[in-house]
Amino acid sequence: MEIALRIETERLLLEGKETIKRRVARLNWAGIRDSLGDRGFATLPPLLSDSECASLIDLYGHREYFRSRVDMERFRFGVGEYKYFAAPVPPLVSELRGALYPRVAPIANEWLEVMGLAKPFPAAFDDFLAICRRNGQAKPTPLILRYETGGYNCMHQDLYGDIVFPLQFTFILSRPGADYEGGEFLLLEQRPRAQSKCEAISLRQGEAIVFPTRHRPVRGVRGYYRVNLRHGVSRIHRGRRFALGIIFHEAR
Repeated sequence: MEIALRIETERLLLEGKETIKRRVARLNWAGIRDSLGDRGFATLPPLLSDSECASLIDLYGHREYFRSRVDMERFRFGVGEYKYFAAPVPPLVSELRGALYPRVAPIANEWLEVMGLAKPFPAAFDDFLAICRRNGQAKPTPLILRYETGGYNCMHQDLYGDIVFPLQFTFILSRPGADYEGGEFLLLEQRPRAQSKCEAISLRQGEAIVFPTRHRPVRGVRGYYRVNLRHGVSRIHRGRRFALGIIFHEAR
């Protein structure tokens, strides 16, 4: 069963007219960079086909693909559950991480520079993973989240150790309006000496949002300052919602 599922996932990856890498390369990365700077997030047009979304949802029911399951209500994270992929992550997920990382690493390094933070991130994803491993972070962090009617995700940050990549992605795998209602992606910006600002973003199946993992730089009258961000999901009014989280740093 496991081998058959892996072959099917690989077939779905290759059946499209373009590979994931080519789809990612065709995006307007200058516009994405500007949107991240201006709004704190950017939405991406569909990168995943309907069949690719369905294949990822199908994996959720197979324990051999995952290293752990989290019941969100048990830990007061919200209502729902999510599972972290085990190594090696499925080809489709691995392809996404490998294609997206080099596109956002330059943006992450710009942010580090203006905020006066740590050393720049390497251009190659494998080199970044090596840094994670040297710091004791070797567990894969890509995950699939599932919410039923009444489910939601509290505002949070995905931090798993000292090494944190500043940007991450969420892909919607289900069809809003058909498979579920509600469940908007929420992004809360906690501004210093000002009230917090919240965005509610609706995405279609296969679309993604890229957003800060922990904080981002904002230009002020005296230069750049740092704002803290948290993300979550609003309540599901009806149905079932699946999403794929692409996080680049690994966990301890």
